[in-house]
Amino acid sequence: MKKIENSFAVTGFVAKDAEIRQFTNASVARFPLSVARQEKNGEDTKRVSAFVNMEAWRKNENADSFDVLTKGTLLTVEGYFKPEEWADKDGVLHNRIVMVAVRFYPAVEKEEEPAEPAKTTKKGKK
Repeated sequence: MKKIENSFAVTGFVAKDAEIRQFTNASVARFPLSVARQEKNGEDTKRVSAFVNMEAWRKNENADSFDVLTKGTLLTVEGYFKPEEWADKDGVLHNRIVMVAVRFYPAVEKEEEPAEPAKTTKKGKK
């Protein structure tokens, strides 16, 4: 049976400053990443946005990489999805999916693409 890797890359804006917790040997940063795309329906275009919960772990000596995790920073995050499940004080089970950031870096901003791609013509023999 083939092993399927759970690996993703997503680009978006840090929605709020990361909450950083330090432990004995490692630190964790938790932050939401705002991702969006354009949806076109006929002549109407709307922007659809969502927030992805992120979690990044680093050894304490490398925790300075968390400095870029501030609101408004455009990041590309590479990592994997991890399910979480817990019971609240009333015993109700909850679950969510968190993306664990293995690697993150400032995203390269690209220029907007033209609305219609340029048509190419082939020169043929007559």
